[in-house]
Amino acid sequence: MIRIEYTDINKLAEVANKIIERANHMRIWAFYGEMGVGKTTLIAELAKQLGATTIVSSPTFAIVNEYQLLNDEKIYHFDFYRLANLNEVIDIGLDEYLASGHYCFMEWPEVAEPILQQYSFLKLLLEQNEKGNRYITINV
Repeated sequence: MIRIEYTDINKLAEVANKIIERANHMRIWAFYGEMGVGKTTLIAELAKQLGATTIVSSPTFAIVNEYQLLNDEKIYHFDFYRLANLNEVIDIGLDEYLASGHYCFMEWPEVAEPILQQYSFLKLLLEQNEKGNRYITINV
């Protein structure tokens, strides 16, 4: 487990690089945290640091966005906030995405945990205190 604290959004690139280093080539990442804590912002910076060639945006209504990386790799960015149950997760084909070998970044992954448990994944818990300090706790 590692815990990263940051207060300056301008240091997000540095934070993203620490996370990438800690991930040690893991491709499945689950982002936990309250609404507005910065999950999508962090994912956008992570994608940038990994070489995304497109603009990263929240897939809240699309459920999944795909971003191309420079080396023919991909990032699949999921937002499960609107999904009500595991059957909806199965219907979008999450298992196939996870088995693809490409990066899979998931916001609101709680509904998908029964599927996630079959894989090794990086768990990132984002928190913010009343002073605005942000914390990311990373578990493998």
